[in-house]
Amino acid sequence: MTSILFVCLGNICRSPLAEGVFRAVADKSGHGGPLRVDSAGTGAWHVGNPPDPRSVEVAARHGIDISRQKARQVTDDDFHVFDHILAMDPDNLAHLKRMQARSGGTLPRLFLETPDRAVPDPYYDGADGFEQVYRLIEAGSLALLDRLAR
Repeated sequence: MTSILFVCLGNICRSPLAEGVFRAVADKSGHGGPLRVDSAGTGAWHVGNPPDPRSVEVAARHGIDISRQKARQVTDDDFHVFDHILAMDPDNLAHLKRMQARSGGTLPRLFLETPDRAVPDPYYDGADGFEQVYRLIEAGSLALLDRLAR
């Protein structure tokens, strides 16, 4: 089983959206193997809360339900449970690398392999920001699925 953890700052905007989008893309593609997909945040501010309503809304517009997810914080154990730990931006990647240096296990990396390489935080943006993030995550999910298939 391949296991993937998507990580952003608070686990209410980008990473829950990535969890839902990647799962939907994998299901639609008929991905050949079993997957474990989860998301978490480097911060603890929103632990136990559902995703931001704007993330829920943009996902729903694309036929994906992320409304039942609950925010959680990354733990040291995650580095020993997940095969892939994917940060949404360089700041969260730096935080994850510090955690991994202490705990060992899976080396985190950035989710996007594009020139910009960051999924911007849409928290202070309007609906357009969340739509832009959705598009980046969808493209990144398709690319990730392609890499996993190879």
